Amino acid sequence: MRLGSTTRDSRSGRSLRSRRGVLWTVISVVILALIGGGAVAVALQLDSVDELPPGIPPQPAAITVNPQINPVVPNAPEPTPAGVQQAIADAVADPALGEFTGEISDALTGQQLWSDSPAEPRVPASNAKILTAAAALLALPHDQRITTTVVAGPGGQVILKGAGDPTLSAQPTGADTFYTRAPRIADLAAQIRKAGIDVTSVAVDTSAFTGPTMVSTWDDADIAGGDIAPIESLMVDGARIEPLDEYSPRVADPAITAGEALAAALGVDVAVTEQTVPTGGQVIAQVQSAPLVTRVNDMMRFSDNVLAETLSVELSVARGGPPSLAGGVSAIVATLSQHGFDMSAVSLRDASGLSYANRVPAGLLDTLMGAAAGPSQPLMRSLLDGLPVAGGTGTLAERFDPDTNPGAGWVRAKTGTLTGVSSLTGIVQTIDGRVLAFALMSGGTSPVDARPALDDVAGALRECGCR
Repeated sequence: MRLGSTTRDSRSGRSLRSRRGVLWTVISVVILALIGGGAVAVALQLDSVDELPPGIPPQPAAITVNPQINPVVPNAPEPTPAGVQQAIADAVADPALGEFTGEISDALTGQQLWSDSPAEPRVPASNAKILTAAAALLALPHDQRITTTVVAGPGGQVILKGAGDPTLSAQPTGADTFYTRAPRIADLAAQIRKAGIDVTSVAVDTSAFTGPTMVSTWDDADIAGGDIAPIESLMVDGARIEPLDEYSPRVADPAITAGEALAAALGVDVAVTEQTVPTGGQVIAQVQSAPLVTRVNDMMRFSDNVLAETLSVELSVARGGPPSLAGGVSAIVATLSQHGFDMSAVSLRDASGLSYANRVPAGLLDTLMGAAAGPSQPLMRSLLDGLPVAGGTGTLAERFDPDTNPGAGWVRAKTGTLTGVSSLTGIVQTIDGRVLAFALMSGGTSPVDARPALDDVAGALRECGCR
């Protein structure tokens, strides 16, 4: 059984408000923008007056905004294990953390600063997505896109062939989409009409993926619950019934639903069927996904299970493996192993973290986060861009109250929540300007209690000079 919509993160634990583009290092820019907006308003009012009274100085120029991200100082004071221990001593003693493991390290040097059973394999929940993101960024071109095509069939039939892009959207042209820069069914329909084909029926081809569409350790009830959908190579809007609602129930037949969206866009009122595209069939329409790095960031920011699973299959195919969920899991483990990460204690059943059968030690999660933030794995650096900002974006939008937690705006972290499981892995810049990586895993207590306790540990690190 999964948590209710107010606490669960397996499907993402986020709200539509979480799509705010708040940058953790430039919060002050927002204030400048508001001031600038006020200055523009005053300027407009002054412009409406024919003449200024004598003695009134000319109006000042409107304030302009120059947003930028300043790098951390490379010679910021090094934290010490004793300093970190002192800073978090009260927070890690909170009984709400239950069965607690974790690790904290210096992202620049990789030095372990604090740990508690970091080698113990634990249920990671959605922190498993950190492994998926890291493997994809290490092994795939960051600008890689997925192409969805429409092929001409016999007698006016058109066949919509999926290639593994669940971000394809049925939203009309100009309407918002859940995923960033999503390709659209509407564009496919426009290309088909331009080709001059008198469409009589629509079929779908899902042959790009093989094997079971659901992992055996998943619960079928999670489809209606909105956590997952059968993973097919053709889906629209992540198989959501309500395209913009992140908590929306999913459909049980994603490919057919996608075909129906195309049929509706073409005005075709005939049942959609499944059909393999003919050899040498003519491609009459195609659209492309956003680049890989954009899709990885969407997956991380909104903890999207469907996107995580399809990314793993994309990785498997690129490595010459099977286009299946099992192949995706194997590809994640193999990729990270080949890049020097110790996967000996890892057991993965899926790429999203939805399965309770997954096991990942906190030490590995911390090492991966430190590698992304530090100098050792530059290909993983963009993983940080997708991390939710404490009190600002994604699955942390409604956590880290700025009135009570100093980590608000400074912590960036991936959340993970299942019933009785809470995890938080990310980075925080201390008041001395040092970036610390951390992985915190709690079990056996309610996430309602555990998540604020985890946030307190991360927040304590923000105020820590740790020397």
